[in-house]
Amino acid sequence: MLDHSVIDQFEAGGDAVVASVQGLSRQDLLAFPVPGKMSIQQVIIHLADSDMVLVDRMKRVLTQENPPLLAFNHDGYVKELFYDEQSAQDAAAAFRINRQNFAKVLRKLPDAAFDRIGTHNERGPMKLIDILTGTTNHATHHLKFVAEKRAKLGK
Repeated sequence: MLDHSVIDQFEAGGDAVVASVQGLSRQDLLAFPVPGKMSIQQVIIHLADSDMVLVDRMKRVLTQENPPLLAFNHDGYVKELFYDEQSAQDAAAAFRINRQNFAKVLRKLPDAAFDRIGTHNERGPMKLIDILTGTTNHATHHLKFVAEKRAKLGK
């Protein structure tokens, strides 16, 4: 039987991302308090972009038989998609809404749906539950770095 707490954690990640940018100025968001690492702005927009891709993968696994799941170049996204010109607050809000909406879908699924598979072009076969868990952990992983950056900025 599926432990549905992973869905709760997935959804709660939306509020955590929104909270992670509260009280920060544009200057704070664009700063590099940890040299050689992404700014808070870049991390938040990376999370929003990644989540859109990852939720799309889950949707395809649910609606197609063993769909292809294509990798994406997240470094290319940061470099080529003008992350510094976007709004971290808008990206965080989109992230939260994306997760809130898809959590509603996930809660309606029978347990067997979480065993459905798609095939990633680099990682091979992946079950829905593994994509969901990885997506949930991805945000948690990056929010630790945002907290570190906020601390270095004195926020």
